[in-house]
Amino acid sequence: MTATVALPPIAILGAGSMGGAILHGLVRSGVAGGVTVTNRTSAKAAALADLEGVRSIALEEQPSGNVDAAAAAEIVLVGVKPAMVPDLLREIAPVLRPGTIVVSLAAGVTLATFESLLGDDVAVIRSMPNTPSLVGKGVTGLAAGTRAGADAVAVVRRLFETVGIVVEVPEAQIDALSTISGSGPAYFFLVVEEFTKAAVGRGFSVEDARLMAEYTFIGSAALLAASDDDPAELRRRVTSPKGTTERAVAVLQEARLDETFTAATAAALARAKELAAGA
Repeated sequence: MTATVALPPIAILGAGSMGGAILHGLVRSGVAGGVTVTNRTSAKAAALADLEGVRSIALEEQPSGNVDAAAAAEIVLVGVKPAMVPDLLREIAPVLRPGTIVVSLAAGVTLATFESLLGDDVAVIRSMPNTPSLVGKGVTGLAAGTRAGADAVAVVRRLFETVGIVVEVPEAQIDALSTISGSGPAYFFLVVEEFTKAAVGRGFSVEDARLMAEYTFIGSAALLAASDDDPAELRRRVTSPKGTTERAVAVLQEARLDETFTAATAAALARAKELAAGA
């Protein structure tokens, strides 16, 4: 059996919900060679301090924490709010060692922005994880910058594979990817919400309605994951000719769900472009 190769030292600057999810994935995987994380407050830092192999810094106690963490890392994940990214990059740029890989977790901040503020010997990769990363079932899109070679992409891919699967795309597709995997969990939760309401409308208690709706979707997702067949084939197997499911599916198809989802993702993409333009 081949031994697991540890990742190089990692810094996560701004270990909020997404940075924290990635941190927990790294700890669970056992491939992290050492991780330093920063948060603004002592309370947030303390919540991560007991994780194995993790050094957690509170910036209110150690104002140089971002610089200290970046200087010691070979991979730096930038997880602060998008508006804070330029100032943070200017702060850490002087201490980044040649060959450091900087990974953006910030929505809407372009590779060009990162590369313009960092040295020519720093590789930049833009990432777009989603919230199921919290339970190790995430989808992360990766787009490599002009200075990120195959080796840099491979090591960052390994990092994100600790919290799910990875899809490599050109940067031009990152916003489109965000409308599918990034926003997708919200679409799913909305459908579960409405399905639950339908069950309540059929006379079930809220508790039973939630149980039936949620576990129907959880079980269906598990069946899909375990099957080699595509969703359309699995749907056909549930849909007996002239049966109750066929009648229900016909109503859903008449509602033009295909057009609705296309319009929804188009609206999300338009908003992503507005945010990238500072609107």
